[in-house]
Amino acid sequence: MQKINIVCVGKIKEEFYRSAVGEYLKRISRFAKAEIKEIPEGKNLEEEAAGVLKAAKGKIIALCIEGEKYSSEKLAGFLKGLTDRGDEATFIIGSSYGLSNAVKQKADLKLSFSAMTFPHQLMRVILCEQLYRAFMINSGSDYHK
Repeated sequence: MQKINIVCVGKIKEEFYRSAVGEYLKRISRFAKAEIKEIPEGKNLEEEAAGVLKAAKGKIIALCIEGEKYSSEKLAGFLKGLTDRGDEATFIIGSSYGLSNAVKQKADLKLSFSAMTFPHQLMRVILCEQLYRAFMINSGSDYHK
């Protein structure tokens, strides 16, 4: 079964975000073992980077605004490739200050969901929904219309 790690800096304070993330993780569990690892916010990006990189396993995908933009179908294909090769994946969401250059340089892929900036708590929901969508696309479901 595919292993997906989501490494995030900071905690989610709002219950509605936690609830949404929990729902998508439950849905993803049909296809993959997905876990979220929360790293404490640091005094600076370099301090956060040490915790983030220690928690990252397998292929590292850093979510950052300057990254490559994927369609949902392209993300599905990327995940299918990882699954077919048996690769574990770690998606990294930084703090409100972003990600350090050290994390971006270690990344196998820098991925951008938009040119817009999203709150990092909301980005967890968006990432989880898109991962679920990708698995549904790969399963042939009509969830993605």
